[in-house]
Amino acid sequence: MCGIVGYIGNKNSVPILIDGLKRLEYRGYDSAGVGILSNESAEVYKKEGKVSDLESHISEFKLNSKVGIGHTRWATHGIPNEVNAHPHFNPEKTLLVIHNGIIENYTVLKKNLRDEGYEFISDTDTEVLVNLIDFYLKKELNLCNAVRFALSKVEGTYGIAAIYKNEPDKIVVARKGSPLVIGVGEEENLIASDVNALIAHTKRVVYLEDNEVAEIYKDRFIVKTLNDEKLQKHIEEIEGSIEEITKGGFPHFMLKEIMEQPESIKNSLRGRVILKDGLAKLGGLIGYEDRIAGSKRIIICACGTSWHAGLVAEYMIEQYADIPVEVEYASEFRYRNPILSKDDTVIFISQSGETADTLAALKEAKRKGALCVGVVNVVGSTIARESHTGVYIHAGPEIGVASTKAFTSQLIVLSLITLLIARKKNLSVVEGREIAQAILELPEKVQEILNQNELVEKVAEKFVDAHNFLYLGRGYQFPVALEGALKLKEISYIHAEGYPAAEMKHGPIALIDENMPVVFIAPTDSVYEKVVSNIEEVKARGGRIIAVANNDNGKIDDLVENTIKVPSTIPMLMPVLTVIPLQLLAYHIAVKKGLNVDQPRNLAKSVTVE
Repeated sequence: MCGIVGYIGNKNSVPILIDGLKRLEYRGYDSAGVGILSNESAEVYKKEGKVSDLESHISEFKLNSKVGIGHTRWATHGIPNEVNAHPHFNPEKTLLVIHNGIIENYTVLKKNLRDEGYEFISDTDTEVLVNLIDFYLKKELNLCNAVRFALSKVEGTYGIAAIYKNEPDKIVVARKGSPLVIGVGEEENLIASDVNALIAHTKRVVYLEDNEVAEIYKDRFIVKTLNDEKLQKHIEEIEGSIEEITKGGFPHFMLKEIMEQPESIKNSLRGRVILKDGLAKLGGLIGYEDRIAGSKRIIICACGTSWHAGLVAEYMIEQYADIPVEVEYASEFRYRNPILSKDDTVIFISQSGETADTLAALKEAKRKGALCVGVVNVVGSTIARESHTGVYIHAGPEIGVASTKAFTSQLIVLSLITLLIARKKNLSVVEGREIAQAILELPEKVQEILNQNELVEKVAEKFVDAHNFLYLGRGYQFPVALEGALKLKEISYIHAEGYPAAEMKHGPIALIDENMPVVFIAPTDSVYEKVVSNIEEVKARGGRIIAVANNDNGKIDDLVENTIKVPSTIPMLMPVLTVIPLQLLAYHIAVKKGLNVDQPRNLAKSVTVE
């Protein structure tokens, strides 16, 4: 969840570290720090708050160093403050370490180190790790071996980077369960937890795998296992540009990413729809199509917004492919001894491809023999590499913590998977063409909704002071209700709940009064009349109603206080359209409350710890 960046080369590392940390801010953090080797000494500069606060703090020192590491911390052990911020250091302040992850046995290690005479100044598990490495350095091991020996005693997850005054020509890094990537340059190398921190300097990268350690020099790198076996690593070329991870004139990344959805949806489906045959072509699944279509059961594992996309996919696959589907929270999946077999397919959905719970669930599913399919956005991410097969959503970098374009791209890819396996089974070419045509029409229809941005902003103005929201939908729109509520909670800090509309009478109706905004997702589908009945019930109790309805529905305007209209499409694809107004509504309410839309409190973009 935190951010790691490091540099070694011929340039001043400090501005590179600060720039890298800024590009990792979206991951969520509460403090930041840098550590450098300069004039044969190790120096640490840390600050609670934003990277800009750290930048201001160090500007007066005129720092210049050819090797350094930087970190943004998201508090796990210990409150957010300067002492608990990274880098952490040994008693002599010659060894500096930054760390993502959680050391689960840190209390035992801490006691052992105290018995050896070590004292601790912070509340973090990372300080235990740095002192453990120091313990082995004092046994006359070099830095790489000291790191290896220390990590052999560690239980938990880590992505670490270490620099040492006595070996100023290298950075030592290692990973287990927390991403790390090496950026390969000319007479310089970088490390980061995310390629976004590297893209301004190089597009050549090496992904570290679990239980690997690397020595990074300015002109080379050496990768080994924790057992000291040398490895040959493949250098990969990453896509993307620096422009993709800047705001491009928008006030916030979130608004930029909402507005990018016509293009991101096009990218998700480009070259993947064969209209004349009513087919989907997914290169990542070649060789596995029959295996997936022949599954006795499909399980979808995900967290947060991706879990909501999985719920929509459950409706899609069961309707068109006649395969039973279960949608699981990845965080619960591996802890309940799930029953899996070789006849099961498990789809893992993750924007980052690094979500710790989802990755752990994937490993459990692989262990039990199920086919594992990854649906991720970040190319080269761990879930993409660990899955047997999979599909990239190609939404492009998503910087805003609240997922928007990744969600709609996930829905696109899941609809294509549905079309692929349904056509393998009993779906006719005519029905396949209908779905394919409807998918291809989505970008234009999404743009039509985005053109109503000012109207949605006016609706948002009315509800800035609300303390609670209720989101209601039925069928395909129930997951949209959950997603709309999540977006509002994430960035506006307004309590919001999503429910199946019919469940309103089983409890939530007690909350409805003249102060309760209720959002109905009410396209004209097979359950529309049922939803209208729920609207009447809320209206009779004085609730303030916002309805998302189809363009051709004029009658609903007389029932509700506010309507936002969307084009029509087939029911399985309506969530792609109905979620757009809810993204805009959450965005504008949060902006009008003066909140940090891109970096909401306590949240991280990529949840890489349990």
